Amino acid sequence: MAIVRMHNLFAAVMLAGIYSLLMASIFVILDAVDVAFTEAAVGAGISTVLMLGTLSLTKSREKIHVRPSIIPLIVVVATGAMLLYGASGMPEFNDPNAPVHQHVAPRYINVSPVEIGVPNMVTSVLASYRGYDTLGELTVIFTAGVGVLLLLGRRRRSKKANETEDSASKEPEVST
Repeated sequence: MAIVRMHNLFAAVMLAGIYSLLMASIFVILDAVDVAFTEAAVGAGISTVLMLGTLSLTKSREKIHVRPSIIPLIVVVATGAMLLYGASGMPEFNDPNAPVHQHVAPRYINVSPVEIGVPNMVTSVLASYRGYDTLGELTVIFTAGVGVLLLLGRRRRSKKANETEDSASKEPEVST
């Protein structure tokens, strides 16, 4: 709630980074080291750096709108309605007859500790059974981050080039 109510964007970015770091610590305590690593790298690391980079290109205070627009509210309500409609077809939480509990989950529960040797089942699934999938997700996130940084660098270079052209096009006044 504090992040949402802040008008100083730098403080909001810092609070979001601290929150991500605290969540990574909680994941470590819960023995989900892979999730903690991802949260620390993406949530506290890359996201914070990208938001700080964005703030360096904008103002540090939120622009207060005098007249609130109804369009964002309509988009949020429509998205929420679609999500609720989509979730209505899902099985009940903890339903033993759900499809996921029929063949995949029992195998992971029974075989994973012996086969992998990792005490946390989520970590063993993500790091071993779905290792290539997790590596692919990290590759996509890394590529997206590099792409954003390249775009930000290109914008700065083109802005400097435009300033150089503007100063070069101005001819010095010669007095006689």
